[in-house]
Amino acid sequence: MKRIIYTGLTLAWMCIIFWFSAAPAKESSEMSMSAGTLILQKLVPGYEEWEKDRQQEFTEKIEYPIRKCAHASEYAILGILLMLTWNSYIPDAKRGSLIMFAVGAFYAASDEFHQLFVPGRSGRLTDVLIDSAGLLAGIFLIYILLKCQDSRKSGKTS
Repeated sequence: MKRIIYTGLTLAWMCIIFWFSAAPAKESSEMSMSAGTLILQKLVPGYEEWEKDRQQEFTEKIEYPIRKCAHASEYAILGILLMLTWNSYIPDAKRGSLIMFAVGAFYAASDEFHQLFVPGRSGRLTDVLIDSAGLLAGIFLIYILLKCQDSRKSGKTS
């Protein structure tokens, strides 16, 4: 049952990434600006009392870092899901880490290629690298958790 759930979640997440990438530049930018505004409202004291021009300027300044963090985060989630899926079929975290990183990095590269055909978007090597860094973080997290789980199991049987 875990296999079906993890596989389904992984494929669904890949579709969500594809959907985000299929958004034209204007729509994607608006999503980032909305996220930036929400983050600023929650984290910057008095942001809502600022003049609209100041709010807009500050939101525009953080749009780029927010977009890059979103790239890394969505691929960190993909890394987690890929590892959980792999482990549900073949419980070998070391080999799974390498193979799932290759799968995820290929998906990141194909996603950037896909963006070449979306109005106003471009495919960038730097985005593939940012995606891959997020992917690596997610894979590493699950790798560590699986290793801890293995050592707890082997400690109980000794």
